[in-house]
Amino acid sequence: MQHQPRGRHVLADLSGIDAAKLTSCGTIERLLRAAAEAAGAHVLHSHFHGFGPGQGVTGVALLAESHISIHTWPEHGYAAADIFMCGDARPELALQMLQSALAPQSCIVQTVERTPGRAIDPN
Repeated sequence: MQHQPRGRHVLADLSGIDAAKLTSCGTIERLLRAAAEAAGAHVLHSHFHGFGPGQGVTGVALLAESHISIHTWPEHGYAAADIFMCGDARPELALQMLQSALAPQSCIVQTVERTPGRAIDPN
């Protein structure tokens, strides 16, 4: 089966998160892998980097269906997630898992339908 070059790109700004949830590479990696699985996506490879004790984490899971990434700032209780999936994968399910685990006080979401030949208005 061949995937069409289209998908949903979900960008989420999650605020008001307990800092302790945003500092562990292992915890964040397990969360993103579980979120990808919940969305019906297949992880090909992942890489995560912690910036030191009590510091943030940046990481990405490369998916057969595209990617899911996160950057955390525990000092601000903030995480930025980027979830792009094509095929039958459902990025909104990945976001639900992130929200459930991180329990942000606020979550601002932007969703872009990615389709070839369609202009995307940056405003």
